[in-house]
Amino acid sequence: MVRPSDSPGPIGSALAAMGELLASAPGVSAVREKLSRGFLDDWPAHVPATEPDSPSVTVGLKVALDEVFRTAMVALAPTPKSSELCDIKREIENARDLYRARGWLADPETFHADPPPLEALEPRTASFRGAEYQYARFDSLYEPHLGEPGRERWLAHDGNRTGHVWLLRHAGRPRPWLICIHGYRMGWPAADFTAFRAAWLHGGLGLNVAIPVLPLHGQRKLGARSGDGFFSASVMDTLHAEAQAVWELRRLVRWIHAQGGEDVGVYGVSLGGYTTALLAGIERGLACAIVGMPPVCFPTLLRANASQRLIGAAERAGLDWEAAAEVMRVVSPIAFAPKIAHERRYIFAGRADRLVPAAQVLDLWEHWGQPRIHWFGGSHISFVWEPSLVRFVHGALHEAGLLWLPPPRVDRRPPRTLS
Repeated sequence: MVRPSDSPGPIGSALAAMGELLASAPGVSAVREKLSRGFLDDWPAHVPATEPDSPSVTVGLKVALDEVFRTAMVALAPTPKSSELCDIKREIENARDLYRARGWLADPETFHADPPPLEALEPRTASFRGAEYQYARFDSLYEPHLGEPGRERWLAHDGNRTGHVWLLRHAGRPRPWLICIHGYRMGWPAADFTAFRAAWLHGGLGLNVAIPVLPLHGQRKLGARSGDGFFSASVMDTLHAEAQAVWELRRLVRWIHAQGGEDVGVYGVSLGGYTTALLAGIERGLACAIVGMPPVCFPTLLRANASQRLIGAAERAGLDWEAAAEVMRVVSPIAFAPKIAHERRYIFAGRADRLVPAAQVLDLWEHWGQPRIHWFGGSHISFVWEPSLVRFVHGALHEAGLLWLPPPRVDRRPPRTLS
């Protein structure tokens, strides 16, 4: 049986060792104090810490990973030409007029058509690190509504019109399923299986696991890198990508039910957390939703992480960010009432996250009625090896009725709060 490890793994151990070494160096206490202030000075005072703080230098190294990732994204992101930004501005305005006229902004649920069944799914066997899994492709069949801005451009992406999913299934009696929705720049087995600890979910907890590939990611990518085009200044491309993601996920959920899977939970991180929260507001019958580090407003997130060059060019073109946020309402998790029972909603986020602001996580938490939430002592990237998340996810799956094994023992001491 594959068991989760409460140890942070080789990367986490290296970070901890480096942090302890630096912390013991002469005169480093002032640096530690500065690091602590710098990383946690914007932390919401009313939100308790749910695990002991990591050494500040260790947290600093985790934050550095976020900063390197963000710097690389900014450096490699192309800046649209002024003419392209004018086209983007016009698409947003036209979409807002169309969505208002059709009532989609007043009732975003009517924007999402009921998808057809997913029938022709014929998995074939593949392997990752010596372990077998199944891989299947299917016709997405998603199309933007007639008249929607960017429709023809979106449909011209031929490679994106085929869906992909990795499957880890058990033979014999029916098992509960967990759909794992990956984050931005992921969509490959090496990244997805590692981030979700797929071997543990499948072999250790006995779950059937499905990991779909989001639009524009993995083998569906348009550019040199997985995810290119998802978070560009083209708001309509982002909107169509998210609408297509939910369309395909609803088909996958229903396919699982058709295979005899009665209990289907969903677990997503980052971009996948956003998508999980959106799915939970549209599709009925989900056993639980575990949402990790979720943004809830893409235009705001883009402005927070984009280069000043792009922001300046967008402002000169007259791009209206409020209009963009209004249009994105049709795929916003906080525009939909969750269709999952309150006790089956779970959220986690990093206290030192430098990519998704805590304010956006709290917006979802408030919208969902303040369900169970866990704040781990790390950054956005470091979630992969945070041991407290193993316990949190395990406990959530057990509470949701997807497991027969008891959750691991958790420290019952009152949570620490920041002074």
